[in-house]
Amino acid sequence: MNVQRPTWLKPGMWGVIVGAAGTMIIGFSWLGWTLGTTAERVAQERMEVAVASALTPICVENFLEQSDATVKLTGLKAIDSWKQTEFVEQGGWATMPGSTTPARGVASACAEALVKIKA
Repeated sequence: MNVQRPTWLKPGMWGVIVGAAGTMIIGFSWLGWTLGTTAERVAQERMEVAVASALTPICVENFLEQSDATVKLTGLKAIDSWKQTEFVEQGGWATMPGSTTPARGVASACAEALVKIKA
């Protein structure tokens, strides 16, 4: 038994496939569509940046409230830039009240802000 198909079926199916692929290409490349996992990752990154920028002034204030802040600031500026974050973490200035570990991203932002301070 041979099934009769309409003549428009094959071109119609190809049109649907090409149209769907074209819509996805245009949507993801030009219209800004994203997958859910990408949106979650971007939201997480933005949240971490926002928290770090909000807590950086507290870290800087904790650093500057020390009695020997100028000596430590000179020491911070003297070490390599890639070790400055570790210096701030070990000093405890990036550890916020109620926490036992340095806040993520705060130590590096704090070190950057401290290096910019004129002694």
